[in-house]
Amino acid sequence: MEKLGREIVTIIVDEFGLDEFLKRISDPFWFQALGCVLGYDWHSSGVTTVVTRVLKEAITPEEHGVAVCGGKGKASRQTPSEIERIGEVFNFPESTIQSLCYASKMSAKVDNTAIQAGYQLYHHAFFLAENRKWAVVQQGMCLQDRTARRFHWLSEKTQTFVVEPHNAIVGDVKHDNVLDMTSSISEGCRKASVDIAKERPEKIMRMIVPTSSSLQKSLEAWLPKEWNPARSCSMEFLSMPRNINWKTLKAVYEFQPSNYEELLSFKG
Repeated sequence: MEKLGREIVTIIVDEFGLDEFLKRISDPFWFQALGCVLGYDWHSSGVTTVVTRVLKEAITPEEHGVAVCGGKGKASRQTPSEIERIGEVFNFPESTIQSLCYASKMSAKVDNTAIQAGYQLYHHAFFLAENRKWAVVQQGMCLQDRTARRFHWLSEKTQTFVVEPHNAIVGDVKHDNVLDMTSSISEGCRKASVDIAKERPEKIMRMIVPTSSSLQKSLEAWLPKEWNPARSCSMEFLSMPRNINWKTLKAVYEFQPSNYEELLSFKG
């Protein structure tokens, strides 16, 4: 697979250039077809991890002018250090290297946090070209139904990291009730998130943590005992998490983010 992958990359780069290679990598249909050509199962989520690993081994930065950083699981955490190493090979200035590390970080942060559909990232591959352009292929797993979703990014198409930044998102399951903070219609939610983050944590705590009293009863006390709310109510809704990291929220308040991207990029 590596030998074939190497020849394919060589031909594309020589005949069409680095931009076209990154463009094809960020196309989910072409990427899937490449996996088939390399001999991997077309219907398996493993095609993402296998193809990127094969390309990482097959590509020589000095020869092809492009490199693959990151990978599956623990390998994904090595992405920043690998970008720094490749940046030195391509003779990038420090500012460019840090900008590329930021792009890697934000693409992962967006797909793990800003898009809340239940898919936790376990694979992150950052394609870096010597012309300073990049592409990202990463994948998340939904533990509830064991389905995977692949996210494709292309630097030329990414005008902003927080407003519809993807080149493509592909998966077998479409979920009806999700929170997509990158959607263009979520601008109000993004602004509200920043406004809340800039409030004192004590005020937020008073707003979302209900006060309870042993003398206070709920409406359920007057409902029939045989009433089952699970069967009577079918409305889907989003709820606050049970546990909130107040320490991080305090740090965000002290940081005072000026926009949603700054809020999302905050560590924690």
